[in-house]
Amino acid sequence: MPPVTNGMAATLLRGVRWTKSSHSNPNGNCVELAELAGGTTAVRNSRHPSGPVLLCVRAEMATFVRAVKDGKFSEVAG
Repeated sequence: MPPVTNGMAATLLRGVRWTKSSHSNPNGNCVELAELAGGTTAVRNSRHPSGPVLLCVRAEMATFVRAVKDGKFSEVAG
């Protein structure tokens, strides 16, 4: 596994419930989220479940969701 440069290794988060959108593609190329104690959200790539996890506080997730809804990432997806 490559060194973790941001966040932490997913293997350190035991017993959390990972979820992904029901709109995710069946090939497993998805983002998964897990709600942690204190309102922190863990984010990982479903293709690398033991790989790095980014930890985001509530305000960071709210900013990200707002940006997605505002179309800030539409060029990347398109």
